[in-house]
Amino acid sequence: MEKGTTYHHVHQWLFISTIIATTLLLLGCAHVPYKYGRDIEVTKTLKLRPKESQMERGRPNKFVDGLGHYIVSLPSKLLLLSWKVDNHKISKEVEEKLQEYLEQNDLHNVKVRLNQYAPGGEWRRLFRNRSVGAGWRFTLGIISLVNYTIFPGRLFGGDEYNPYTNSINIYSDHSAILLHEGAHAKDFAKRKYKGLYSAIRQLPLVPLYQEAWATGDVVGYYRDKQLVEDEKNAYKVLYPAYGTYIAGEALWWIEWFVEVPIWTEYAVQFGVAIPGHIIGRIKASTVEDRSPSGLPKPTQSPVPSDQP
Repeated sequence: MEKGTTYHHVHQWLFISTIIATTLLLLGCAHVPYKYGRDIEVTKTLKLRPKESQMERGRPNKFVDGLGHYIVSLPSKLLLLSWKVDNHKISKEVEEKLQEYLEQNDLHNVKVRLNQYAPGGEWRRLFRNRSVGAGWRFTLGIISLVNYTIFPGRLFGGDEYNPYTNSINIYSDHSAILLHEGAHAKDFAKRKYKGLYSAIRQLPLVPLYQEAWATGDVVGYYRDKQLVEDEKNAYKVLYPAYGTYIAGEALWWIEWFVEVPIWTEYAVQFGVAIPGHIIGRIKASTVEDRSPSGLPKPTQSPVPSDQP
C-alpha cells in the first residue's frame, strides 16, 4: 500500500473516531437513580487477612516518584489536561473519598494500593483469589502480574483495577479517577463469572461498555451525594479519558489494514480526547442547573479527617 493511501485511511479513521466519540459522549451515562452496592461481595470473594488494612501506601521515593511525575507521565497529563494524573502523591482527602465510596457500596475486601509497588502481595492475592476461575487466573492473571512486576506503575503510572487480585492500584491524586477504579471493582463484584467478564475485554467494543459503566457510576454517585465540584471535575477528566478508549478501538481496526506509526497513534489519542474535553466541559457547566426546586447544591460534603 502506498504511503499516501495509508495516511488517507488513517485520516479517515481519525475523522470517524472523532465523530463516534462526540456522539457517544453527548449521550451521557450517569446512573440515575443511583444504586448502591448491597451485599455484593459473595462467599468466594477474596477476603482481607485479619487486621490487614484495606488501604496501603508505598513509601515516598523522591527519585522514582519524581521521574514518574515529571517525565514519564507527561503524555497522560497532557492528554487529560490534569497535573494530578500519575503524580504519585495521593492526598489524604482523596484517599478518604475513595474509602467512603467503597464503604457506601459494600466493597470491604477490595485491596487499595496507593502509589505502592507490592509484587509479592499481589502474587499471593492472585493465588488466593477463588472468586476467579483458576483457568483465568493462571493465564491472563499471570500475564497481568508479570506486566505489573516488570513495568511497575510506581514508575510508569496507570491507575487500574485488577480483577485477578481484586486490587486497585492508584498513582493519581484525582478523586474521579480513584472512584472510577472503585466502580470497576463494583462492576466485577456483581458478576458471577468474573474471569470471563475480564477476558471478553479483549474483544472489540467491550472496553467501551465497561468504561462507560464505570464512568456512569461515578457521575451518578456524585450526583446522588450532590457533590457539585466533584461531579464537574469528573466530567472534565473522565470524558476525555473515555475518548482514549474510543481511540483505542479505532486504532484496533486501523491496524487491521495498515501499519500505524507511533506518532499516528498519539495523534488519534489526542484527536479523540479533544471532543471529550469539549463535551465534558459542556456537561460540567450544566451540573448546577439540575438542582431540585432551583436551589443550589452544596459544593462539597464534609470529609472526615484523622488530623487533630
